[in-house]
Amino acid sequence: MSETNPGKTPDIKSTELDEQPTAVLRETVPMNALKEFFGRAYQAVMTAAEQQQVQLAGPPFALYHGKPTDVVDVEAGFPVAAPLPWPGSQGGVTAGSLPAGRAMEAMHVGSYEKLPETYSAITGKMQAEGVTPGKVMWEYYLSDPAAEPDPSTWKTLVVWPVA
Repeated sequence: MSETNPGKTPDIKSTELDEQPTAVLRETVPMNALKEFFGRAYQAVMTAAEQQQVQLAGPPFALYHGKPTDVVDVEAGFPVAAPLPWPGSQGGVTAGSLPAGRAMEAMHVGSYEKLPETYSAITGKMQAEGVTPGKVMWEYYLSDPAAEPDPSTWKTLVVWPVA
């Protein structure tokens, strides 16, 4: 699956990442409550960033701690241009970071329900290369479902560091 070839196996590439500071809301959430959590988290981060004059530096993302099951330990928020200027929590929003190091990336085009297929393809590539999946993975949401109501066009960049 790629932008030019939707529905096919995603192009998976190995990349080296720099650490990226983030502003996030972190909770343990039932899978069926993720949509509500994301809406609440992104709004909280945008509000805190505006109040504290923090510059957002990328699209919204969700970072998963461990492989999701019926519940998931998840951070949702935005990359920021510099580490947060406040200690602790601002309306539940805390400083985080996306880690540096080697990762596998794949562009998923289509509905969120089909994301497990992209994760499966990444797992297969990791096995073929003899590398171990890291303990966290994240998704950058490059499409706004409110602006693009057709799920077949949604773009999600999946990033999975290797251990």
